Amino acid sequence: MTTDWYTYALAAFFLMGTQNFLYKVSAERGCHTGWITFFFMATVACLSSIMWLIQREPISNFGLLLFLSFLNSLSFLVATVTHIESLKYLPATTVYSVTRLNLVIVTVFSVLFLKDQLSLRQIAGILCAIGAIPILTQGLDKGKTAISQGRQGFIYLAICLFASALASISSKYAAMYVSKIAFLTLVYTMGTLASAGLGNRFRTTSVKSNHRGTFGLGFAIGILNFAGYLAFLKALSSGPLSLVASIASMHFVVAIILSILIYRERLTLPRALGFVLTILSIALIGF
Repeated sequence: MTTDWYTYALAAFFLMGTQNFLYKVSAERGCHTGWITFFFMATVACLSSIMWLIQREPISNFGLLLFLSFLNSLSFLVATVTHIESLKYLPATTVYSVTRLNLVIVTVFSVLFLKDQLSLRQIAGILCAIGAIPILTQGLDKGKTAISQGRQGFIYLAICLFASALASISSKYAAMYVSKIAFLTLVYTMGTLASAGLGNRFRTTSVKSNHRGTFGLGFAIGILNFAGYLAFLKALSSGPLSLVASIASMHFVVAIILSILIYRERLTLPRALGFVLTILSIALIGF
């Protein structure tokens, strides 16, 4: 059984990491963020709806399901959009590393509201995370335009960090109290409708990719997200939450490696140090 959950956790790690790399591809190609998000969420909504109809999983508390779905959908949509936007202003190493620090927020929430106990190792992980954030902000290009873009990128990044933490917390409650497939279906259906209304609000200054390219990329992201989420659920069904979540949460490593290999993105010393501290933080908290 250990091999089974570990295999599924590794599958989620690679699938989600590749999905996050495609966010970078979207930013590099100048794709319309709103349409990318719409096609991605519509793909997952369709696939999860089909699975829900096939499995016919019963719903016990529709009111709670609706509330958690709305909360998760809103936070996940905001996190997705701001994640893609931040990649247009900041290096992938910084974006992927800082967004993974949402695990720290989730841990603090668990201690304060769910009364979880922190070990000394987890406290050390939180301290590493706090130290990583200012280090990761170093190394931005100098000059007025770069500073302005850097600040704008970090505003998006800060919103993404807290929105993704809220999405994780609401997912935790959904996993405990409502049907998982029904929750997934409603979350992405709501997200699809919401992203359809984004219009040109998050459009790039110069949209370079045509509708077909945008649809193809959004569809690929949706497939990877759906498969990664299912692998994550299967890992959780037989494996310990802390270990599975820790493995899956480090999926940004895949995205960073692909960004360096394909886009030749520079890995400066401050970013490398911040990257190492982020991995150390997540490892100390989860293991």
